Order: sequence, then structure tokens, then C-alpha cells
Amino acid sequence: MSDIRDEVRKKYAKAIRDAGASCCGGKGNCCDPITSGNYDPRELTELLDGMETASFGCGNPTALAGIREGEVVLDLGSGAGLDVFLAALKVGPSGQVYGLDMTDEMLLEAETNRQKAALENVTFLKGVMEAIPLPDESVDLIISNCVVNLSPNKDQVLREAFRVLRPGGRIALSDIVLLRPLPPAVKASVAAWTGCIAGALEAGEFRSKAEAAGFSSVDLSITKTYVFTAEESARLFPDLGPQERILADGAAASALVTATKERPET
Repeated sequence: MSDIRDEVRKKYAKAIRDAGASCCGGKGNCCDPITSGNYDPRELTELLDGMETASFGCGNPTALAGIREGEVVLDLGSGAGLDVFLAALKVGPSGQVYGLDMTDEMLLEAETNRQKAALENVTFLKGVMEAIPLPDESVDLIISNCVVNLSPNKDQVLREAFRVLRPGGRIALSDIVLLRPLPPAVKASVAAWTGCIAGALEAGEFRSKAEAAGFSSVDLSITKTYVFTAEESARLFPDLGPQERILADGAAASALVTATKERPET
């Protein structure tokens, strides 16, 4: 687990350091099929203008999560903070939003952005998804954006999410899922792991793991299927050969996973 986590940390630390970086960790548009087009420009108020360029997500969970005023929200793998800030505007001054990230560079960028936006209902925490540094039953909603796939222990991530949610709480996770099994060469690729493909779960497996963690009303809806050009594949998966890259093409999609922590019967 530590090897994968270290590779993920290094990649995203480099990405946020590089001005205009994409999620590939370099400049340019190599990850546009995954990161582009996820946000409606009308969502990005003047307060948050320009922050989309520091998003490395594959969806827009805040647009679909039904965030309510006054709620406590947790964003797993919050990066530079865009989804945290969008959630903070929705919960209002009576709510609270936590952003959890393990990368110092991301946390520094996020706190800088928070200060620029003058949002007082936002707190960033350093930590990992497998051990969320919040008390039991302290959160109403958990969101994340293309992050759960990066964990080598997704069962523990879901168990931790269930632990910190209050009864009646819910998850709304934008993530990559697999539409078919990946060949061993792709599964073993570090670049494919940090590029959000090799660590992704098949859709049915994601549902099963959420239910095993205790969640009910689990729903998974596909939002975008990925077909990469040869150039995009080469940039995404530089440690794979051309034939191996073809095997990854069309195998992954973005999805929104929602579920509920049921209230105990009285």
C-alpha cells in the first residue's frame, strides 16, 4: 500500500507545482478526456473563478449530491479545494466543509485558495482516506472526485466513510469504474494506477463493497466513457507499449456512486 500511496503523492505534488498542470503531472491537455467538461462555467462564481484549472477530478459531485444548507460535508482527496469551496457555498455559514488530503503541496494550495475566497466554513485536514481524522458520526455527506480508485484498500475507505457518517448520512462519489477487466500488464502499471485506471473497481464490485461496508440504497450511474487517442494514451500510460494501451481503451468510465447510512429502527 505504501508504494502506491507514495507514487500517488509524488504525482499530484508535481502536478500542483507545475503551473497549468494537468492530472498527468505535466503541462498541456493530456488528461482532457478525464478532467475537462466536468463543471458548468455558471457554477464557478467570481469568488471561485480560475480554480477549475487545479481540479484533477473525473466528475462534479457537488452538482449531484443534493447538498443542503447547514450540513457538514467531507471531501475525500480534496486537492486544491475546488469541490470543497463549491460545497461551502451550498451549506452556507451555518454549515461546515472539511477537505482531507495527504499531499502537503495540495493542502498549501487549498489553504491559499481558501484565504483568497475568504471562506470561514472550510477546514483542511492532512490524512488518508483509510484513517479519516474525524470522530464517529460527525458528517452528513461525503463527496470525492476521482480519488477512491487511488486507494489500494477501498474496503477500508468505505468502512471509514460509514464510520464518520451520521445515521441518515450519505455518500456521493465521482470515480472511475471499469466496464471490463483489465489485462495484467495494465493492472501492474504504476502510471495506470496514478492515472486513475488500474486501481478502479468494476461497477458491480464497487456496489458490493459499499454494501459490505454497511451502506444501503447503493446506486451507480455511468456519466462518461473514455476512449483515448493514441497521443492521449501515450501520455497517460508511458510505461505501457502501444498494444497494451489499446487494451485499456474503452475499459473505463466515470460514474457517480451514491448510498445511504440508514437510521437505526426505533
